[in-house]
Amino acid sequence: MNQYARLLIEAGPLAAFFIANSQAGIMIGTAVFMVAISISVLVSWRFERKVPVMPVVGAGFVLLFGGLTLWLQDDLFIKIKPTLVNLLFAAVLFAAHLTRRNVLKHVLGSVLNLTDAGWRTLAIRWAWFFLLLAALNEVVWRTMTTDAWVNFKVFGIMPLTLLFSALQAPLILRHQVPEEPPAEKSSSAS
Repeated sequence: MNQYARLLIEAGPLAAFFIANSQAGIMIGTAVFMVAISISVLVSWRFERKVPVMPVVGAGFVLLFGGLTLWLQDDLFIKIKPTLVNLLFAAVLFAAHLTRRNVLKHVLGSVLNLTDAGWRTLAIRWAWFFLLLAALNEVVWRTMTTDAWVNFKVFGIMPLTLLFSALQAPLILRHQVPEEPPAEKSSSAS
């Protein structure tokens, strides 16, 4: 699947949430988000024939906390979902670091080929970034209106994540393991 299709599949549910919230409020927005993220995971599986770990975890949280939001008619649950997801990702990365395992290498190893030191540094940086996102989400939902929180979720978290990812390029380039050239076939004339 090309990167534009992947971006559409991953960002589409968030866009649907934003549009539905702006037109019909947080409850309808949450319901639309739940449906859109379920479709997103299914489409991703259909094209790649594998279940992407982080989007599935995110979808599980959306379904759980979105379901609580709709069932209890309380938007608190959908608002704390990003905090809890980011705390979970940070905790997993920090725990893996302490036990000398590298979860990030397991998740991204097919995309990046880094030295062990590079993977460790990248994992710690992402763990701290996830803590920052959790803290920012808490500040925003506690101090601003629901619409302002939705705007932050759509136009704040995604750009911050893309910017943080881009800022990791020097580390990735510095710790990238060069690919070995394919072995040359020796031709033997008989």
